[in-house]
Amino acid sequence: MLKTLRTTFFILLTALPVLAVAAPTAHEVVQQTTSTLLDDLKANKEQYRNDPSAFYSALNNILGPVVDVEGISRGVMTVRYSRQASPEQMQRFQENFKRSLMQFYGNALLEYNNQDIRVLPASGKQDPKRTAVNMEIKDGKGTIYPLSYTMVSQEGSWKLRNVVINGINVGKLFRDQFSQSMQNNGNDLDKVIDTWANTVARARQAKGES
Repeated sequence: MLKTLRTTFFILLTALPVLAVAAPTAHEVVQQTTSTLLDDLKANKEQYRNDPSAFYSALNNILGPVVDVEGISRGVMTVRYSRQASPEQMQRFQENFKRSLMQFYGNALLEYNNQDIRVLPASGKQDPKRTAVNMEIKDGKGTIYPLSYTMVSQEGSWKLRNVVINGINVGKLFRDQFSQSMQNNGNDLDKVIDTWANTVARARQAKGES
């Protein structure tokens, strides 16, 4: 009996370091991902300017694991259209959407020029399933642009569901663009999916000119 108690106690003691390492919070996930991304960009910026495909690949490796592509793409397509889509169409749209998201985000990052980017501390009680992580970007002239990531908890990990930057809700922007594209293409879902990259490019251009 004593030997059993000693063994059990030993197992509990050796397990304590593992139990003490809590899963990263939403803020920690954003902070770690942002730091990794900016460090990589600073080290390889010139290469990425000459080889955008390498940049998008790096973005996918860094951001891919923390982005809820399925959730975002379904939200962009909305229930109205997603319930009409076949599993193959949904999968194809998710792949096209992820690629276009990396390009949309990557094009903005290539304009990054050592601005001050900081993650703001969490305020108040946090929802264990969904929370906003707020950030600030300060440009060289001292102008501050607010940035907010909507994070959702999935199987113990926090993932990005939406981005609002300087008042622009990226999820809503894409959702509106998808709906407009469906109207422009006679509700041809395949055509909308296949031309999604062009739709996103036009959306970014329009926002850049506004």
